[in-house]
Amino acid sequence: MSITVTPTHPEFVAGISGIDLAQPLHQTDRDAIEAAINRYAVVVFHDQTLTDDQQIAFARHFGPIHSSAQRARHKSIKHRLVSDEIADISNLDGDNKVMDQTARRRLDGLANRLWHTDASFRAVPGALSMLYAHVVPEEGGDTEFADLRAAYDALPDARKAEIDGLVAEHSIWHSRGQLDVTKYSPEELASLPPVPQRVVRTHPGSRRKTLYIASHASHIVGMPVPDGRLLLLDLIEHATQSRFVHAHRWRRGDLVIWDNRCTMHRARPFDTTKVRDLRRVTTRDVASTLEQAA
Repeated sequence: MSITVTPTHPEFVAGISGIDLAQPLHQTDRDAIEAAINRYAVVVFHDQTLTDDQQIAFARHFGPIHSSAQRARHKSIKHRLVSDEIADISNLDGDNKVMDQTARRRLDGLANRLWHTDASFRAVPGALSMLYAHVVPEEGGDTEFADLRAAYDALPDARKAEIDGLVAEHSIWHSRGQLDVTKYSPEELASLPPVPQRVVRTHPGSRRKTLYIASHASHIVGMPVPDGRLLLLDLIEHATQSRFVHAHRWRRGDLVIWDNRCTMHRARPFDTTKVRDLRRVTTRDVASTLEQAA
């Protein structure tokens, strides 16, 4: 049986049904999923049952996997997940207990509530993220997505000309610093140095122009820092108008895939005394945005 793709909006977000992702993935289904991602940027699969290994195996069909940056910036804590190819997007500590409000990883993870793009702070940034829900709270904890291709299309021509060719410096430490989360060792800081990325890029799957911004973007290279940051803030404000944003309300068994090359996302608040256990695998892009089509 072939998969069914049901758009949520004409060009952004779709549901995919008729497939069990725990089973071997046929090439025709793999290609249909990739085509849906290229068109809609965010796709949702409900009622899946996946182990960590099965989630990783599924992700491998779409490219090489980034090791989790959590390991680089949390070297001194106990991690509950075995594989470094899967990121622990939960409020649980290494002993599967709800983290204390002052826990280091919890404070670091609060930056996920800022608009961001996964792994833009790496020289070869993230391509697709695949987040699977093991346990979700009854209320809150939604994930919001912003369509950066539509946001770019809606910019005035003068703004498009202004930002054409600009490069921003991206750093995970910049996003954490916005929340005054700064207690990292010299070794941790050195493990993830700042990298340059284009502000406007061409999305390879659709050949559409898209913004490439969000909270890891610190400043514009060659521009006074205050001016560059104001420009980035203006672009984020523009791109997160309600007409460009979709909120996903999680259900246990959901697997959501989004394309980091043309979206931003952020987590929404929830009662952190309740368990929220989601796990993410992110594939690597082919190269730095500077080495790809502008």
